[in-house]
Amino acid sequence: MIDLGPVGYVIGLIISVLGMTMLVPFTVDWVTGDGNAQAFLEAALIATMAGLLTTLACQNRAGRSLTVRQAFLLTIGIWLLVPLFGALPLVIGAPEVRLIDAYFEAVSGITTTGASVFVDIDSLPIGVHLWRAMLNWLGGLGIAFIAMIFLPIMRVGGMQFFRTEGFDTFGKVLPRATDIAGQLFFVYVSLTLACMGSYAALGMPAAEAVEHALATIATGGFSPRAASFADYSAAIHYATALFMLLGSLPYIRYVQIMQGSVRPLWRDAQVRAYLGWIAVAVVSVGLWRVATSGQAVEGAFRESLFNLISIMSSTGFGMGTFPAWGSFAIVVAMWLGVIGACSGSSAAGLSVFRVQLMFATLHQQIRRIHAPHRVAPIRYQGRSVDMDTIDAMVLYLGAYILTFGVVAVLILQSGVDFESAVFASWTSIGNIGYGLGPMLARTGTFIDFPDAAKLLMILAMIMGRLSLLAVFVVILPRFWRA
Repeated sequence: MIDLGPVGYVIGLIISVLGMTMLVPFTVDWVTGDGNAQAFLEAALIATMAGLLTTLACQNRAGRSLTVRQAFLLTIGIWLLVPLFGALPLVIGAPEVRLIDAYFEAVSGITTTGASVFVDIDSLPIGVHLWRAMLNWLGGLGIAFIAMIFLPIMRVGGMQFFRTEGFDTFGKVLPRATDIAGQLFFVYVSLTLACMGSYAALGMPAAEAVEHALATIATGGFSPRAASFADYSAAIHYATALFMLLGSLPYIRYVQIMQGSVRPLWRDAQVRAYLGWIAVAVVSVGLWRVATSGQAVEGAFRESLFNLISIMSSTGFGMGTFPAWGSFAIVVAMWLGVIGACSGSSAAGLSVFRVQLMFATLHQQIRRIHAPHRVAPIRYQGRSVDMDTIDAMVLYLGAYILTFGVVAVLILQSGVDFESAVFASWTSIGNIGYGLGPMLARTGTFIDFPDAAKLLMILAMIMGRLSLLAVFVVILPRFWRA
């Protein structure tokens, strides 16, 4: 039997901290007089008390080291329960939506997906805007912790490769989880402050600069404007593209830069491939736009740069008329969303690392066909990759494709049209945030989706955020047997 005490203790602490963070939008709404402050105060009290009571009930298990099975339960428990309490202010106060819609919004925020069911966003109180951005920011920070600390330990999707002491990303630079957490938090906050300052300096209103910066660095995509970034200046578009890119690079490289070592950033095969693939996609789609629409070169380049980085980094901000750009641009964007950005960041998708490893494995198999007796180990950044890592990566890719198809079919069966269902599955599992299809044309949100489809998207967002296999493992009866 699994001892749930240590898991409950940590989750209780996290929920109580979440409750206390609600005092920030409470204070903002109280100062501005938007009339929604009481909702945040009530939600803060409920979450804080529930978290503290859970912590007290599990206090006798505090300080114990987590087993691998407990680590699985902890990660899943956080992403199921934290959004539930994060949804409380949206049910109690503005916009006073149903629990399923509030939970959808909170899950989308915590998983940094950025998909929304809120229609009239511009009219919401400033505290609600800030809370949505804070959910993005807190979720992005938690995701980075899990990607760098828990997934390598849990051996999910080939991430055990990053546990090896010979790989300078983890073993030599930051050998302890506490060191990783402290350094990562400093990097995350520094990037956020730099983004805020840039937005403000370029003319974005102060409140929107704060809210957009929180969502940008988290690659979250929640905006206080229904039009997202469409009405901002070109300078802000370029700045946002830059910070979305920075937020989707491996955070550990920033730690190395702070320690005076810049070379590992450029020597990272993930970073080089990520930047290269984005460059090819932006140039291709930009030329396509110029050739098919007659748009000016600068405008076509800027819109392509912004939207494609937003999709590949799984941020979800939008500008221009991207859904109407034609099949070529949509196909390119869809593949970028599936690939995703770099491992070790808050971005989602398959990750550049896994795609590179997939191509390396395919190349090795082709060489074996031509020379069956030749020993050619798979190598990544000069290191041999063991078969355990390869098997985990192949299993993850298979699970990703299968889950994508199954979720799309189930959403289709719930009453959603084919195009909307496919892109709903794509945006949920990849935590991308973009919505395409006839059912989104009216509002630009997922509000018109049936409740069954919203529940499927909620599950897909959580599964995509936790690398799928972490959820599948817990479902198996064998996991719960001693």
